[in-house]
Amino acid sequence: MTDIYGFMKYPRRAVPPRPVEERLGDWDEVYAGQQLLPVVSEQASRCMDCGIPFCHNGCPLGNLIPEWNVYAAHGDWQAAAERLHATNNFPEFTGRLCPAPCEDACVLAINADPVTIKNVEQGIADQIWERGYAEPQPPDRLSEKTVAVVGSGPAGLAAAQQLTRGGHTVVVYERADRIGGLLRYGIPAFKMEKRQIDRRIDQMRAEGTTFRTGVDVGGDLDAGELARRHDAMVVAVGAREQRDLPVPGRRLSGVHQAMEYLTLSNQAGEGDYADSPITAQGRHVVIVGGGDTGSDCLGTVLRQGAASVLQLDINPEPETVRPQAEPWPTYPRVYRISHAHEEARGRAGTDPRVFSAATLRFEGDQDGQVKALHLTEVEAAARRPRPGTERVVPADLVLLALGFSGPERGTGLAEQLGLTLDGRGNFARDVGYAAQTTHPAGRDGSEGSDGIFVAGDAGRGQSLVVWAIAEGRSAAAAADRYLTGTTTLHAPVTPEDTPFTV
Repeated sequence: MTDIYGFMKYPRRAVPPRPVEERLGDWDEVYAGQQLLPVVSEQASRCMDCGIPFCHNGCPLGNLIPEWNVYAAHGDWQAAAERLHATNNFPEFTGRLCPAPCEDACVLAINADPVTIKNVEQGIADQIWERGYAEPQPPDRLSEKTVAVVGSGPAGLAAAQQLTRGGHTVVVYERADRIGGLLRYGIPAFKMEKRQIDRRIDQMRAEGTTFRTGVDVGGDLDAGELARRHDAMVVAVGAREQRDLPVPGRRLSGVHQAMEYLTLSNQAGEGDYADSPITAQGRHVVIVGGGDTGSDCLGTVLRQGAASVLQLDINPEPETVRPQAEPWPTYPRVYRISHAHEEARGRAGTDPRVFSAATLRFEGDQDGQVKALHLTEVEAAARRPRPGTERVVPADLVLLALGFSGPERGTGLAEQLGLTLDGRGNFARDVGYAAQTTHPAGRDGSEGSDGIFVAGDAGRGQSLVVWAIAEGRSAAAAADRYLTGTTTLHAPVTPEDTPFTV
């Protein structure tokens, strides 16, 4: 057990990030070199080892949080690593990127500060690599079955690793020039350095997974033909259809989708460009959208040297305490400050966010370059413009971070595989992750989906990295069962589980 009085003896103490001015001068991780093991162990000892650990319910992966908290509290990092890896293929991803709904579900959160579960997870994950606990795990024998995984984001990677370890021959197809999906090109390096991806890919290659980049399945390569060449297929292409903002001036130069901007910035970080083709340096920037992608844009424009920045959020400013309508152990909508917001405050002295704000139109100069944005306050319930509140803010660069509405349309993938869409615009699937297709029968003549499975945001809709990994593991178990008649692969969730919204 941990210290039975730990939660009373030790106050919550998060691992401190690097100073704002220091981290704004580089692209290194916010917590680079800051995972202080004595702090991590002390905080792990605050875990009460509850009889009913509600943190499990808060984690889509079903992470064995009280178990690895005990080992972390006693400094047994190898045992902690084994328990963490038992349910999570990539804890270094989730420890850096997940918003930690497990902490809001911690029993301590009923009337006190929860355990710093995310810090403990990242601390263990870092020890996994520092101490050599991530040895490749190739299968003892091969099944002679082949699986194509389309997409190399967290869902595709989790599915591929599970299926490879299950003995199948797995090939991952990625449209981009590097493996990682949005982990590679959507997440800034200051949140997760790309070496975190690279060393997992090296591990997976050593286990037997094959990766093919620059392959556009549905475009350059016929998806139906690819499916026929393999015994099963996992579609994990994410939800890349970006929401737009149909207001006057949208087509002015300088108005960009957030993902276009972040991708180019990450490509510059990979060495593809000396400087990003879209830069915020010296510009007045407005970010439209208050979610995680908007926060990623904020941290990026600050590091590029923006002259000023505003972030518009159409939602009202949340309360600082848990709303009564969102009781423990749910993940509440409360006022949160990301690392990027902290950085903006450190530089400008104020929160860059403007709540209950909507864009009316963009204004440009005679050359067609955006120069201003007209915004208005909105009424909270109806989100209608509030009369008399329109104002104009300077904007040389506008980034649209409005989220995604399902898998990217017009790629040819859905048509060639016969995939159908559900009511939310995602690829339809059954409770076993099998794709719902227009094909009347499977390859053997029985009813089915031709061994095609859908995992991650492509079937769930825009969600979190922890959900993507959980779904990748579950889809892998479903594919393994389809191929062999049974499975020993861990399947944490089904598509019927309650969606986690952000």
